[in-house]
Amino acid sequence: MKTTISKVSEHLNEEVTIGCWLANKRSSGKIAFLQLRDGTGFIQGVVVKAAVDEEVFQLAKSITQESSVYVTGTVVEDTRSPFGYELQVNQLELIHEAVDFPITPKEHGTEFLMDHRHLWLRSKRQHAVMKVRNEIIRASYEFFNNNDFIKIDPPILTGSAAEGTTELFHTQYFDEEAYLSQSGQLYMEAAAMAFGKVFSFGPTFRAEKSKTRRHLIEFWMIEPEMAFVEHDESLEIQEQYVSYLAKAVVDNCQLELDTLGRDVEKLKNITAPFPRITYDEAVKLLQEKGFDDIKWGEDFGSPHETAIAEMYEKPVFITHYPKNIKAFYMKPDPTNEDVVLCADLIAPEGYGEIIGGSQRIDDLTLMQQRYDEHKLSGDAYLWYLELRKYGSVPHAGFGLGLERTVAWFSGVEHVRETIPFPRLLNRLYP
Repeated sequence: MKTTISKVSEHLNEEVTIGCWLANKRSSGKIAFLQLRDGTGFIQGVVVKAAVDEEVFQLAKSITQESSVYVTGTVVEDTRSPFGYELQVNQLELIHEAVDFPITPKEHGTEFLMDHRHLWLRSKRQHAVMKVRNEIIRASYEFFNNNDFIKIDPPILTGSAAEGTTELFHTQYFDEEAYLSQSGQLYMEAAAMAFGKVFSFGPTFRAEKSKTRRHLIEFWMIEPEMAFVEHDESLEIQEQYVSYLAKAVVDNCQLELDTLGRDVEKLKNITAPFPRITYDEAVKLLQEKGFDDIKWGEDFGSPHETAIAEMYEKPVFITHYPKNIKAFYMKPDPTNEDVVLCADLIAPEGYGEIIGGSQRIDDLTLMQQRYDEHKLSGDAYLWYLELRKYGSVPHAGFGLGLERTVAWFSGVEHVRETIPFPRLLNRLYP
C-alpha cells in the first residue's frame, strides 16, 4: 500500500511503500539506518542484512544523500524516536541517484546555505519552520472564517503609497507610474465598507535598506479591516487572534517545535488578554531603564521594543503614539489630538513588533486636512477620500507580519529562515 510518512500511524504493523529521499544514513556490517523524508515528515528505515536480499542491503549501504527511492517495509512503533514509528525495510528501489549533494551534515556558513536555499529547505530544521508557517496560515483562515470575515485580495500594483512613504519599488505601468504594494490596507478599507469584516493575505514590498534580523524586502501580511469597530474592540480581536494562532501551533506542531528546541511553555503563555501601556508610559519606562536617548515624539527602535517586552511575559500593546510619527489615516484621540488611536503589538523574547493597527479617520473634513498636511496627490487618493463621503462609519484594522510571527513561534533568530525564498537587501538569488 502506497502512503506518506505523515500517515504511517494509520498502518501500524502493515507493509507500506513510500516515495522519499535519503536525508542521511549510517550503517554497520549487518544493519543500515536510513533517515528518510518525503515532504510530509521524517522517518528512520532499518535495513537488516539477514532479512533482505543481498542487492537490497548493498543498495542501502551505497545509496547517496538526497537520492530518491521507493522504500517498502513494515511500520512498527519506536518509542525512542520523537516521531514514534520506524520502517522495517524489506525492499528498496532507486529512482534517481544524487551525486555530491552540496549540503552535508557538517556545519555550513549562512551565506553558503542562503546560496543553496533551494536545497537547504530540505533539512529537518527548515522543514519544521515551514510547517509552523503553514500552521499559522491555516489557523489564520480558520480564525477569520469562524468570525465571519470575508477574504478580499487587494492589488499588488498600485498608483500610490499606503503610508505615504518613499520606501517603494517603482515600476512603469504602461504610460504611468506604479509601485509594488507596501500594504493592502487602503483597499481593505474599501472592502470593509462593502462587506463589513474582511481580511487579506498576500505579499508586500518595502524598499527599506535594512539588514536587521527582523527585516525582509518581500514579506507576507495578514490584514483584517472591520466596519463599525473602534480602537478598543480592535485590540480585543487582535489578542484573540494571536492567542488562537499560538494555541494552534502548540497543538498541531509539537514534533516541529521539539525539532526546533522551542520552549513550548512560553507559547502556552500567549493567552488573551495582553497587557497594554500607552506610548507616554513606554517612554517613561525606557527612561527609567537608562534609555536617556529616547524623547517624546520619537519612534522606538528595536532595542527600545526589546526592553519594553522584557518587562512582560506576554505580548504587550503600546498604544496612542504621537500623531506626527504615524500614518496619515490614523484617527486622533478625541481627548488628546497630539496622539492617535493606534497600537503596536510587541512580542516577547526580542522578536519586536508583530502587529501594527489603528482606528482609521472616518471624517471627510479631517481626512482632507491630512491630505494637505502630507502633500498627498488628490488624483491618486480620490477613491480613498470618497470612502468618507458615501456612508462613512467608524472602522479599524491591523496588519500582522507573517515572517516575524513565524520567527517568534519557532524561536529562530532571523526572519530569513521563515520564508521559503527570502529577499534581502543584497539577495535576489535563488
